[in-house]
Amino acid sequence: MEARSSALLQLGWKPFFRKQVTLDEDRNCQPVRVMSVHRGMVTVVGDGLEASISSSLSAQRGPEDRPSVGDWLLIDRESRNIVRILDRTSLFKRPAPSDDRRLQLIAANVDTLFVVTSCNQDFNVARTERYLVLAREVGVRPIVVLTKADLSPAPGCFLEAARALQPGLQVELVNALDPKSAAGLVAQCGVGETVALVGSSGVGKSTLVNTLKGSNTILTQAVRESDGKGLHTTTVREMHRLGSGPEGGGWLVDTPGMRELQMSEVTSGVAEVFDDIVAIALECRFTNCTHAEEPGCAIRAAIAQRTLELARVQRWRKLSDEDVVNKRNAAIRRVRPGKIRKR
Repeated sequence: MEARSSALLQLGWKPFFRKQVTLDEDRNCQPVRVMSVHRGMVTVVGDGLEASISSSLSAQRGPEDRPSVGDWLLIDRESRNIVRILDRTSLFKRPAPSDDRRLQLIAANVDTLFVVTSCNQDFNVARTERYLVLAREVGVRPIVVLTKADLSPAPGCFLEAARALQPGLQVELVNALDPKSAAGLVAQCGVGETVALVGSSGVGKSTLVNTLKGSNTILTQAVRESDGKGLHTTTVREMHRLGSGPEGGGWLVDTPGMRELQMSEVTSGVAEVFDDIVAIALECRFTNCTHAEEPGCAIRAAIAQRTLELARVQRWRKLSDEDVVNKRNAAIRRVRPGKIRKR
């Protein structure tokens, strides 16, 4: 395998992936990256290859053993069957909305996460915190992108609210239709880098992708004036090339709008996003304090002293409780991966 191939480097091929390939696989297999996932098929691109192949694997041990957008695969050079999925640098996943015993893979091998929300009724602190928890758990840098700044009479209020979610959080205020306004985001997606966009429907993700690509190849739709909500435009997870020069640019992963975002096994992410609350909880008199009626509760004391916001504490507790339930369901998925079926 030519590890220094320009085509592979532009696709995001890194030493992390190259080190996983054995000498035998080097001779008989070709590395390809998953560009999109469809029912039973995946579109892949490699050095001199672009094809649609079956997504099935000969051995599937668990719910994560199936291709996701952004994955690196080794395929047989002759049959083009998938030999295996290379270990991932990151994987975004969530319990399936229709059945939390099933796992939905969102994107793999992402370097940066654009959490896209708009300066209107869609802006939701709790939902944005969920995306931040997801990013922190996976170990990917999050950037909050506030769209439709040109349509808001007071975009600065949304900017201030987003920055308050976590110290040092990068927040970008943009007009997704204006290339100059969105130019700052291009620097976050250099050659071989991968950025995923997440957010609810109607916030302008597809418009932003079109602007960053410099084309209008992705269908967009207007939002409803009554509530600021949009219809689902993107229906599949797909990678888009950023830049058109000889060196090209990075990759953008557009995802369908997610109105429901449950998370699976995100204890570390919750602790990092709500690190101020976690630090105060350590001061409670009892290590198993539920922060309800126990004496010496540091959380309740901080709320009374107005050094902690009650609503933020409630969001923290909700996410922590949800994580406990989803951990239990994840354990069930691992034990019985072949027997889990939608009711």
